[in-house]
Amino acid sequence: MADFPSKVVTETSSPHSQSSHQGGGSLRGLAASVTTRMDMSFVRSIPAMLMVAETVTGLLHWALIAGANYMDEPAYGWVMFVAVTLWILTTILFLILLLSVPQRLAVVPWAMTVMMYNGVATLLYLTAFLTNAATVNVFKNSYFYGHFGAAA
Repeated sequence: MADFPSKVVTETSSPHSQSSHQGGGSLRGLAASVTTRMDMSFVRSIPAMLMVAETVTGLLHWALIAGANYMDEPAYGWVMFVAVTLWILTTILFLILLLSVPQRLAVVPWAMTVMMYNGVATLLYLTAFLTNAATVNVFKNSYFYGHFGAAA
């Protein structure tokens, strides 16, 4: 019993050094740190659901435009640019909101930023729609081209 204090080894550490030992360089530690930053209440909100729907339909939109022969019509280049750019920006904005960046960067007026983004996106989608609608030739691409071509 007399040599008990000499055999005991104690270590003290700070919370920062403990987190580095638990997996600072491993993927498990990275995944744990990312999931603690995610705002799960945002995922269940209506704006998040709308952004997910916008991302899915935006992906479908630019995939369909990319499948069209847009090299023949220069106006389709604008439609493709709008579709891809806004899809990427929507995905980035979703990730920013999901990772709770607005709580960390309180100096940015996030409500105004999101509102302005949606306003600009609406205008760009409207110009892309009008550009796409103006370049469609109904009779040329139709089954009835030969039948109505002489009458038109």
